[in-house]
Amino acid sequence: MTAPRYDVLGIGNAIVDVLARAEDDFLVAQGMRKGAMALIDEARAESIYAAMGPAIEISGGSAANTIVGVASLGARAAFIGKVKDDALGKVFSHDIRAAGVGFATSPAADGPSTARCYVLVTPDGERTMNTYLGAAQHLRADDIDEAMVGDAAITYLEGYLWDPPEAKAAFKRAAQIAHAAGRRVALTLSDAFCVDRYRDEFIDLIRSGTVDIVLANEGELRSLYQTADFDSAVAELRADASLAVVTRSEQGCLVVTRDGTQAVPASTVERVVDTTGAGDLFAAGFLSGLARGRDHVTCAKLGALAAGEVIQHLGARPEVSLKALAAENGLSV
Repeated sequence: MTAPRYDVLGIGNAIVDVLARAEDDFLVAQGMRKGAMALIDEARAESIYAAMGPAIEISGGSAANTIVGVASLGARAAFIGKVKDDALGKVFSHDIRAAGVGFATSPAADGPSTARCYVLVTPDGERTMNTYLGAAQHLRADDIDEAMVGDAAITYLEGYLWDPPEAKAAFKRAAQIAHAAGRRVALTLSDAFCVDRYRDEFIDLIRSGTVDIVLANEGELRSLYQTADFDSAVAELRADASLAVVTRSEQGCLVVTRDGTQAVPASTVERVVDTTGAGDLFAAGFLSGLARGRDHVTCAKLGALAAGEVIQHLGARPEVSLKALAAENGLSV
């Protein structure tokens, strides 16, 4: 097997985030479930945008945020995702390439506009997301670059991809290509409501070995195994997955293998401003370290460091070099 060209390749929804601060009363008035991600149509997207306060636009998308974090850590990163050839599509393409990420997916010439996610951040730092998938849901199996996937040590897939049928086919094709090349496949469960929709299919992906590495938070894990008991859920995960990591906010994370679990503490932060992207950036650190052969504890520490950076400011992408930050904390990718 040849040495990989990329450390981590992400495949996911290419989305531009539109972020604004909001009070809890606004969420109630808009019928939003706090902390959740809701899929919306274009009419609802326009309605929310008209009602929300001043906003900033930042290229986003769960897997794309992770891959930008991978690049910031100094690892070799690439991304596959669909935008339209429109203004927001150009913004997304420019931003991800400027971050040092390989991105060559052809934009759509027609059809729905580029995806965007309205992120409402309440004073406690919690984020509530309303996503119009637009062009992103038209990622197809033939958009998967076989050479790029085969050249990536780890192909990282977001659970949100399981919503659109065409993207689901792309997801499966990417996993097949990666395994045929002797590479590994990672899956993030994305959010508890996503797990509610596709619980049985996600469990099958894990048990069948379609994915080799599972990333989840506590809520997603409990949803996956339909239990309020965290320890029971971890035990089931250990039986199903060869490698998994479960994030627990300020309690750090658990690295779960067939041999047992290892607890790793969270990074110390001065204040929580916006939790958007915390899981995405944790994945960036963990997978970057894993692709470079670091031990699981070091991988988890890199993840915690990256997550700790992103929650201290507005937006889901790092504002400093994560590679330099890691070095300051005695870590390297």
